[in-house]
Amino acid sequence: MTRWLGLAALLLFAVGVRPAAAQSCTLSVTTLNFGSYTGAVLNGTATGVVTCSGAWDIPLNAGTGVGGTETVREMTGPGGAELSYELYTNSTRTTNWGNTTGNELTGTGNTDITVYGQITAGQTPAPGTYTDTISSATTSFTVTVVVDSECSISATTLAFGSYSGLLVNSTSTLSVTCTNTTTYTVGLNAGTASGATVTNRSMTGPSSALLHYSLFSNSTRTTNWGNSSGSWVSGTGNGSAQGLTVYGQLPARQYPTPGNYADTVVATVTY
Repeated sequence: MTRWLGLAALLLFAVGVRPAAAQSCTLSVTTLNFGSYTGAVLNGTATGVVTCSGAWDIPLNAGTGVGGTETVREMTGPGGAELSYELYTNSTRTTNWGNTTGNELTGTGNTDITVYGQITAGQTPAPGTYTDTISSATTSFTVTVVVDSECSISATTLAFGSYSGLLVNSTSTLSVTCTNTTTYTVGLNAGTASGATVTNRSMTGPSSALLHYSLFSNSTRTTNWGNSSGSWVSGTGNGSAQGLTVYGQLPARQYPTPGNYADTVVATVTY
């Protein structure tokens, strides 16, 4: 049996069509564009056309990524970081598309085909462009995806409990999740009380009464946590949630109207 190579997509992979002897076959495949990956499952498809007078099969190899196989291929990005992806012959993405007998795509005659690609969820690569070269016989092409820098933030309530004029300390936790190697800063605004600043915050209670408090970035409560350069808290993402502690303090000798006091402070992550 001889191997005849058809024309394939520019950005996806090499595809060879192996026809029966003495046949003339061609193959064209559109680009499979994964787009941007942010950690969730990312699917993509490419369509192709086989023109052939008889039986054919189309193999896809393991690619050039370190550790890549015919079932889990690897794209390579910044600093040698890798991002795993898979190629399938069916829309439910359960039948792997490989390069050995039994997992190649086969068919007969002129046929439309679809290549189903998937990048699995939960991977934490560094931001940047990732590529892989997949070859079939003498033809090779590139598969690529862009990993964007992303961050998210959430917070727990800072509850001081009851206040009777004595100093009270409490803490809250900010959870920051950023893509691997993404640098970030977190700022806290002045809150919603009338006249409040990032160094003199207040909670509002009955009849607009105020109860003053402070927020700090260190456990000794000496470094104010504000919303400008020099008072931010900074970090570097690793793809998982990172906890940052907010240290709150109610100074002693305040005697506001009895009641419930509250404030809303906005935490902003910049990356």
